[in-house]
Amino acid sequence: MTATRPPQPIQARHYGFLGFITLLNVMNFVDRQLLASFANFIVPELELSNAQFGWLTGFAFIVFYSLMGLFAGALADMVHRPRLVAAALTLWSALTAASGAAGGFVSLLIPRMFIGVGESVLTPASMSMISDRFPSSRMGFASGFYYMGVPVGVGASLLIVGYLGPAIGWRNCFYLLGVLGMLLALFMLRVAEPRSATSDVHASSPTARPSFGDILGTLFDVLRSSPALVATICGGVAFHFILGAAAFDQLWFVEERGFERAEIARLSGWVGMLSGLVGTIFGGWAGDRWQQLTGTGRPLFLFWAGLLLTPMGIAYRLAEGGSPLFWVGVALGFFQLGVFYGPTFSTVQELVPAQIRATIVAFYILALNFIGLGVGITGGGYMIDALSASGVEQPYTVTLVCFTALSATAIPCFWVAGRRFAQDRAALYARVTRADAPAASLLEPSS
Repeated sequence: MTATRPPQPIQARHYGFLGFITLLNVMNFVDRQLLASFANFIVPELELSNAQFGWLTGFAFIVFYSLMGLFAGALADMVHRPRLVAAALTLWSALTAASGAAGGFVSLLIPRMFIGVGESVLTPASMSMISDRFPSSRMGFASGFYYMGVPVGVGASLLIVGYLGPAIGWRNCFYLLGVLGMLLALFMLRVAEPRSATSDVHASSPTARPSFGDILGTLFDVLRSSPALVATICGGVAFHFILGAAAFDQLWFVEERGFERAEIARLSGWVGMLSGLVGTIFGGWAGDRWQQLTGTGRPLFLFWAGLLLTPMGIAYRLAEGGSPLFWVGVALGFFQLGVFYGPTFSTVQELVPAQIRATIVAFYILALNFIGLGVGITGGGYMIDALSASGVEQPYTVTLVCFTALSATAIPCFWVAGRRFAQDRAALYARVTRADAPAASLLEPSS
């Protein structure tokens, strides 16, 4: 049996933790995005094809990142999470530095694969620790704040390209980031393990930590019983098709819109960082308010956002570079990216038992990256090469428009998820209050 208590006040140190873990997420996305941001420098120097570049930014990273992420998520539900994050941060930072010494496709491929192993730990463990410090009514805000790491990290990587790249070269930028990450890992070791510090719902007595088999069994049981959860995951996957293909944005800016490579990195970096920040803050706040005022799930808020913003996502790809429509489209693209994360990650955590939060986040990330980004990046690279070989005048533009249209399939998925959310969450509550429910201790809801 479970009991509900009033949410405890959020302590100032919890906000401090949120700020620090968000900084690590910024580092995560800077390191992950730096290869794509330096595309106009690295591709010609290492003589890479679009397909090879797609493998480096796509499946070479994503396969290891996604598959290891599921194990990392289950591990985070069983061990000391801050130490786990510190070890992972050290690993991926060392491999980021090693990437700077690459002399060709294979020597860049190897560290890219294993960087994914280290980075796969951060978000499942971090989201789990955040949910132990913030009540469910504030999880949209907390998740959105953490995911400021995406637009800030992507924008920062572009600013590194635009400002540091011409000054010290792309290789030294990789070395510098690797050293910085290893220093931050030392600070992570000082973070306390906060399991169940401010959970809204708690068990009447302490329970043993679940085994790996228990965690996976509960995960797949919840997936079978929650259409809202499955629809949210499917919507996120579809949304990531264009995010994957956008790995070719810097090449598109230069090859088909006529920008100078360092200049467009600086411009898109500032626009992306500012627009993404606004989108992340707005998405976290608006998603929470939407759910409180309407009683429907946060994904329904994303349904309306997608319906309004997707047409502009197609129109600006066809616009002339530097035109007002072009820059409005770039800004709204980063804004929509920011809006996405808070509502979806808080939703998937609210639809599963509290003790498998890290695992569901890892499973969600696996789906987003392995299917969404993997298809978008690697498929986009092959499509660009095929269109170029066929004599298509603007292969990057055609590819990016096609993947934007494909991503629009997220819109009906979010509608289904939002409409089903309250029903599926109520079913989770009902299940945990049945005395004869199997694995009852695992089925403690997070909201």
